[in-house]
Amino acid sequence: MIHRREFLRRSLCSGAALAGLPLIGAETSTSSPATSETLVKTLFDTLSETQRQALVFDFDNPLRTKISNNWHITEQRIGNFLNADQNAMVREIFLKAHSEEYAETVLNQVAHDSGKAGFGDSSIAIFGEPGTGKFEFVLTGRHCTRRIDGDSVAGKAFGGPIFYGHAAESFNEGPEHKGNAYWYQAQSANKVFQMLDGKQRESALAPKEAPDNAATIQLKRQAGDLPGLAFSDMSSDQKDGVRAVLKDLLMPFRESDREESMKLIEKGGVDNLHLVFYQSGDIGNDGVWDNWRLEGPHMVWYFRGAPHVHTWVHVSDPETPREPRA
Repeated sequence: MIHRREFLRRSLCSGAALAGLPLIGAETSTSSPATSETLVKTLFDTLSETQRQALVFDFDNPLRTKISNNWHITEQRIGNFLNADQNAMVREIFLKAHSEEYAETVLNQVAHDSGKAGFGDSSIAIFGEPGTGKFEFVLTGRHCTRRIDGDSVAGKAFGGPIFYGHAAESFNEGPEHKGNAYWYQAQSANKVFQMLDGKQRESALAPKEAPDNAATIQLKRQAGDLPGLAFSDMSSDQKDGVRAVLKDLLMPFRESDREESMKLIEKGGVDNLHLVFYQSGDIGNDGVWDNWRLEGPHMVWYFRGAPHVHTWVHVSDPETPREPRA
């Protein structure tokens, strides 16, 4: 495994990287640190013709908007289709798309859920040409869909719908979800449920969970169509609890994506958010709801914790909605 700070140096030595691109960790007054977007450009320029034919598509290819809980956007696995330097670039692109606090945790989750091949079982695709206009890099695998778009995709946080999940100790996790990288998010949401009074709980509870596929993040566009307890019907301390949930949901991701997500959520109207907990799938029948969803007319964050964590995310600008493809 190549150290994070070495992969660009090796690429430069082979003549494959962009001339003048600053090394990771270099500290100069004239250079700026590499981002996921600049590293996608570096990776793109190292691809052989064979690799480009397999991994590069037109920006408007419909494959770009697809999402699933367990899939490979291309047949090739990065571990055996890309060389060592390129694999190091993909790893760094992924790490830099997440917060410093959670990047290694999320990387380890993807590696764990990918089986023996680890992170190398991931697949990637690049749509458009980085550095010349619109582009998007997509990485997929079991429990993972991530996008890097350099704001090419208008009005979509994260460059479009994303997915994350974890089966920590087994496929069927226990009620405490030991070792799960994301269970803290459900614990945060359940704290809000504990703050609700009897009538509010009746409004917040639904009997059957939402579907576990891309259909669950199709945008409703009208607040009146949403299930659950409305943010506008909560007390000030309950609203603060929901804001804390949003913070916890966004915590694994890099600052720019957190900021963009909150701007779009606020533009869609925080008062239009609804929080719903699903009675079905309550592992251990302990009243700690494993399945729940925070939703507005132009955003969905669906956390399905039974039998293990699947999380579907779609945050959109109200003025430019576009649906994910199953």
